[in-house]
Amino acid sequence: MTERWRYDEVKKIEGVEIRKFHASVFADVTVHSPFNMAGSLGFRPLVTYISQNQIEMTAPVLQEKVGDQSWTVSFVMPEGAQLSDLPLPKNSDVKLRQVPEHFAAALSFSGASSWKTIEQKDLAAVGVAAQSAWSQVKDATPRPPREAGLKVTDEGSGGEALVTFLAEKKLI
Repeated sequence: MTERWRYDEVKKIEGVEIRKFHASVFADVTVHSPFNMAGSLGFRPLVTYISQNQIEMTAPVLQEKVGDQSWTVSFVMPEGAQLSDLPLPKNSDVKLRQVPEHFAAALSFSGASSWKTIEQKDLAAVGVAAQSAWSQVKDATPRPPREAGLKVTDEGSGGEALVTFLAEKKLI
């Protein structure tokens, strides 16, 4: 069975799952293409990196918009992988990075993932006030099995703001 990116479910509110993701190492590739092609274009160099280095495949494969028609496609390295222990990629397009433990709000939906679908999904749509510190919407398409998902991540203090908000509402 494919290892999944580890997280602890903090709370589920009106279809929004608040997750605390474990610290992880990501392998990234940035591609310049439309959304519907970016995942495939980024997948190839990433799967080559893990195959050459006998690293197990994990899920989900992440896809983050980083500019107009630019996307970063990421593989999460297996639980316990340390940046210092991983082999340097032979392909200079593949970059390794440490991702700290963080909170995220996850919205699930069925059907095929498209950028239009992702843009239409936001926290306000399910009655949760979004904080300005919540910085980006990311597509997280698990492979395998093929499912679609959505993750809003925090690069600042949004996780703390979320916990404070939920505590004030006596939801946690």
